[in-house]
Amino acid sequence: MSALSVRCCLMALVVSSLANVAAAQEWSRFRGPNGSGVSEAKTIPVKWADSDIRWKVKLPGEGISSPVVWGEKLFVTAAEPDVGKRHLICLNATNGQELWRQTESFRTYKKHKVNSFATCTPAVDAERVYTVWQSAESSSLLAFSHDGKSVWKFELEPFSEGHGGGVSPIVWNDLVVLACDQQGPSYLVAVDRVTGKQRWKTPRRSKRAGYSTPCVYQVPGRPDELIFTAWEHGITGLDPLTGDVRWEVDCFGKQSERAIASPIVAGDVIFGTCGFANADKHCVAVRPSDSAGESEAKELFRIEKTSPHLPTPLAYNGRLFLWTEKGVVTSAKLDNGEVVTTKRIGGNYSASPVCIDGKLYAVSDAGEVVVLTADDTLDELARNSLEESSSATPAVSGGRLYLRTKSRLLCIGGAR
Repeated sequence: MSALSVRCCLMALVVSSLANVAAAQEWSRFRGPNGSGVSEAKTIPVKWADSDIRWKVKLPGEGISSPVVWGEKLFVTAAEPDVGKRHLICLNATNGQELWRQTESFRTYKKHKVNSFATCTPAVDAERVYTVWQSAESSSLLAFSHDGKSVWKFELEPFSEGHGGGVSPIVWNDLVVLACDQQGPSYLVAVDRVTGKQRWKTPRRSKRAGYSTPCVYQVPGRPDELIFTAWEHGITGLDPLTGDVRWEVDCFGKQSERAIASPIVAGDVIFGTCGFANADKHCVAVRPSDSAGESEAKELFRIEKTSPHLPTPLAYNGRLFLWTEKGVVTSAKLDNGEVVTTKRIGGNYSASPVCIDGKLYAVSDAGEVVVLTADDTLDELARNSLEESSSATPAVSGGRLYLRTKSRLLCIGGAR
């Protein structure tokens, strides 16, 4: 083989390797890439039959956490409160075979009736998977290798909140980042993802538990910023290197509220939500800027009448989609918040919608997957039964859809 041929082969291998890495990173945290919930996969059916289900497995316990995927490994949490066991489980993403599980004992604690003892969605990178276990007795952030070996354990403050735990970590560069807003000591924390050592800890004045997962604000000409939401703080932009607050917009209501849905970024605009179950709810758009050497952010607009409390908003193709827990779906213009279409779909929803190839997929609490067009028509395309209740947001990776019910995990679609 000539030197040129060898060089071409090596380049092909490099390109293939990079493509595999990119695919592996497709769904590595709650709601996938930067929490956007958007996938361009072409191999997932709208209406599926039994032949479209690649595999279905019974999990060791129950929960409402979402799965995450890296390459051909899938990670999800589950708990068995009757026997005091909780698990981090690794499955083969292609066939559903269990590869390993990490189990620890715990004592049940007070929680909201719709919460679970396995609510944290893990985060994963090329070397490790990170998960959180919370309780009033003790809480911790843990890291495991992809073959199931314990790497480190970082002790968190005990979680003080009658609704129960449920925060999820993210990975930014060499940090694992977590928001700990609660009734007890509240803070934001970053841990070195290799060593498990604390890199920074930023105190918060929060007095209510928050459940939103942070995201990253990345626009040309600005350093990255970590974005958090909480009622007491509004929307916050943090320097990920130091934990210092770069800007904060106090934009939520005056009454006591809770941030459950997660912030998202669309272009250079951040959308954050907050509210209370039977009271006001807000979806607020802000844009950060630099003025006279100081960072700040200003509110652009807000949507309140059809803002969700639990499901996270979704931005796609110039539109902001809001899917409320009462099954009301709204399409609004991303640039000014003008509501274009509102439809009542029906059902109750705790999970967040995802967008796959220009279609919205949302799982109802009753376990029905409703599929709508991701445009101003919001046309209903299909309803698929999962035959069990579900409050978990779907995951999409490798061209396959992963759906978690109360006690099972299903894989649907993908190239044959």
